Amino acid sequence: MKIAYLSTFYPFRGGIAQFNAALFREFEKEHEIRAYNFTRQYPNILFPGKTQMVTEGDTADAIPNEAILDSANPITYLTAARKIKPFAPNLLVTKFWMPYFGPSLGTVSGRLRKKGTKSIAVLDNVIPHEKRPGDIQLIKYFLNRYDGFVCMSNAVKDDLLSLKPNANYILSPHPLYDHFPPKIDKAEARQKLGLPGGKKLLLYFGLIRGYKGLDLLIESLSKLPDEYELIIAGECYEDWNKYQAQIDNLGVGNRIHEHVRYIDDNDVPLFFSAADGNMLTYKTATQSGIVSIAYHFELPMLVTDVGGLRESVEPYGVGMTIDKPDVDLITKAIPSFIENISNYQSGFTQLKSQLTWSKLASDIIEFYKTL
Repeated sequence: MKIAYLSTFYPFRGGIAQFNAALFREFEKEHEIRAYNFTRQYPNILFPGKTQMVTEGDTADAIPNEAILDSANPITYLTAARKIKPFAPNLLVTKFWMPYFGPSLGTVSGRLRKKGTKSIAVLDNVIPHEKRPGDIQLIKYFLNRYDGFVCMSNAVKDDLLSLKPNANYILSPHPLYDHFPPKIDKAEARQKLGLPGGKKLLLYFGLIRGYKGLDLLIESLSKLPDEYELIIAGECYEDWNKYQAQIDNLGVGNRIHEHVRYIDDNDVPLFFSAADGNMLTYKTATQSGIVSIAYHFELPMLVTDVGGLRESVEPYGVGMTIDKPDVDLITKAIPSFIENISNYQSGFTQLKSQLTWSKLASDIIEFYKTL
């Protein structure tokens, strides 16, 4: 079968590109597949980070691809479809994670469908966490130009059906990210990061955005004994000053280890090896790529019951769920979670045998046959 995969690939960096690379490698084992990339993923004015591109510290899979789509140039929506057409794909696969991409990806899919190509979108989110005027119209434009959808959590499925009740979809959980270097000894990781050996270290990892509840975690830390400390590791996609002011006002600066920057792939094992537990105190969520990284490093998670986070940990026994994103509940849960951390280790073996890229690829191919 011929598959055209239109999304973010090398030299772009980040979780979307890593996801696409892993899934591409599974498809290519049994199918003829071509990767089509963005010439421009975001205009710089819309991108809050320092760079969209791979850096020296990233272990990127350099998927061969043809860059054909500029998300900000509607002319390329038409030329991209024309460039894919000679390949005559049976299936177009894309990723969708924010309304901004609705017009570009939706237009390409719509034009290819007229030539008999079926299209499937893997949905990270349908309705965004941070809403803007016009989002729903852009999302509906996109959804109406696809034949089927892969939802990686029930929260995403519910959002999909709220906007497109007759949607064809499957549920297939996010596979674990396994492209990182291996976990290392905890004492060694702490030494390399300059972290204290005798403390209980909580990890906040990933992009810093308001809906992810870092402010709740910082306030909870202020209510916990001094033996608890927090590692913040990730690039800030908003004003860091408000978090710094909170840290200063609560007087917990000496218990917080700030690595407020993009964490290169080669450094990721240090943080997940050094920490005692992974904190996802989100205020809203669908699913989280951070969960898939924690799976790989077998680091138990404390999550709030929002979106698909509960279903990411409870069925496998790899973490604890807090009923809602509330400071008092988080503060109460953390000591119990850390003291019983060994109870959450055994589930990772079963999980790793189930959440594979080969299963996701197989699920998509079988789904395609039903469309």
